[in-house]
Amino acid sequence: MNIPMLDLSEQYQALKEEMLVALDQVMSSSRFILGDNVKKLEADVAEYSHVAHGIGCGNGSDAIHIALQAAGVGPGDEVITTAFTFFATGGSIVRAGATPVYVDIDPVTFNIDPAKIEEAITDKTKAIIPVHLYGQTADMEEICKIADKHNLVVIGDAAQAIGAKHHGKTVAEYGTAATYSFFPTKNLGAYGDAGMIVTNNDEVAENCRVIRVHGSKPKYYHHVLGYNSRLDELQAAVLNVKFPHLNKWSELRREKAAVYTHLLNEQLGDLVKTPVEKEGNYHVFHQYTIRVEKRDELQAFLKEQGVQTMIYYPLPLHIQPVFKDLGYKEGDLPEAEKAAKEAVSLPMFPELKQEQQEYIVAKIKEFYNK
Repeated sequence: MNIPMLDLSEQYQALKEEMLVALDQVMSSSRFILGDNVKKLEADVAEYSHVAHGIGCGNGSDAIHIALQAAGVGPGDEVITTAFTFFATGGSIVRAGATPVYVDIDPVTFNIDPAKIEEAITDKTKAIIPVHLYGQTADMEEICKIADKHNLVVIGDAAQAIGAKHHGKTVAEYGTAATYSFFPTKNLGAYGDAGMIVTNNDEVAENCRVIRVHGSKPKYYHHVLGYNSRLDELQAAVLNVKFPHLNKWSELRREKAAVYTHLLNEQLGDLVKTPVEKEGNYHVFHQYTIRVEKRDELQAFLKEQGVQTMIYYPLPLHIQPVFKDLGYKEGDLPEAEKAAKEAVSLPMFPELKQEQQEYIVAKIKEFYNK
């Protein structure tokens, strides 16, 4: 078998007719920037997130950056976040003029460990960015308690977690704002770059709308330094076609995850640590990530057998070369560093077939039997 990490072709074929109509309507309208498709998507995603505002922007990285600036985070401020995440989390903090402060993770969920946050707070701390990694929310109740105690902004990086819930609440209902990425590989993916900020805070929402259009309000009058980061109509049209299917796709991902977990636990036992959905969470399994010994050797073997896997992420942010001036060294965040050596993500998409999953697990078992 040849099994990719993600196959979007079957999804496209199912939506093709509707998709082509939607794209043709945009082309025929000649309205390509901040039109009706963007407005509809912003309203629908905000309602889905149980908040008042959705602000579309160019991509998920800009969403974090804009949300930070809109919430008043800037030069001289520190922002506490996890080191075990995609670069955009830390990069966006620096782009906003602030300094990232990295703390360690919960080894069970891979998410930021709330017990490590308070000891990292200084008089310069302005915000916390929890990342809802792989589709499971961080412990937002505990994180928000800490934030409230110290009067801190909370921006949830939900790039991988649209639709995820924590004790019945969406990722957007906690903290100041949350951000989504609609990169093509995401659970709700565009056909290019796209992102969104979702918030219940009227002031932050208005600031985001201004910042995404060069900081102008009204047009050509600039009171803040903004950026050109608008969600365009074509991408919004694509997302509007896909959006009604999101809940079904999330449930299918959960079903695939359950199949993986059953097969792996049954056939490999303690050789593989399967994902744990913490009590009170609704995990949307953007990735199905396991922990194993001899991870790199396993990945190479699976590649030979036609199975694509991915490592998210091989080098935590605190020891990335670009952040060397922050002064971190290897050994500072042991759980993040250990996860970077053990975590590997298996193919995961709603159309994944059970026979494909059985093949993948059989090959993992074959590797360890050797």
